[in-house]
Amino acid sequence: MIGTKVLEERTSKYNNDIKVVKTFGMGTYIQVNGLTQSGGIVESIWKRTLKKIHSSYPVIHNSLILGLGGGTVAKLIHKYWPQAKIIGVEIDKNMVELGEKYLELDRSKMKIVIGDASKFKTNNYDLVIVDTYLGDKVVDITGSHLVNAGITIFNRLYFGGKRPEAVRFGKKLEKIFTRVEYFYPEANLMLICYNS
Repeated sequence: MIGTKVLEERTSKYNNDIKVVKTFGMGTYIQVNGLTQSGGIVESIWKRTLKKIHSSYPVIHNSLILGLGGGTVAKLIHKYWPQAKIIGVEIDKNMVELGEKYLELDRSKMKIVIGDASKFKTNNYDLVIVDTYLGDKVVDITGSHLVNAGITIFNRLYFGGKRPEAVRFGKKLEKIFTRVEYFYPEANLMLICYNS
């Protein structure tokens, strides 16, 4: 594509082929196996979602991101809730390193934990983001251990064969959380879960 430049490529045991790409229209973003994971279109998807949450919940004190990637969500949480403490958990240190190098992932505004998000011990958080993808494969975290959170948002791809999977996952969450709201930005389904 004209105006597209690959800034860096890496191979990872978790994500296989990682590329940092810069384009005229979408800026700089990180792709895993050809699917954008951080920056670019992912930023606009999360921006719409968190803006919606912010309108009802203007104060968030503690936030947890399971599946930090290159830090897109952390940047947006900091924008909407600058006072919020953020912990980001990411299994692939390559994603964090590339986020720091190209997407302004700033360690001083958050605590970063390199580890498996499915095994991370959760406490009480006002906002939990579950965005645990390795390429287009989701690492399933159902949410039963997240019921102490105020709001938990699960990101699911929502195109082609991914649609029925996403809806089935939403039905599973409806048995765990008090209320589940379905929000559809771009080619994703955001499952916004509440406990009260």
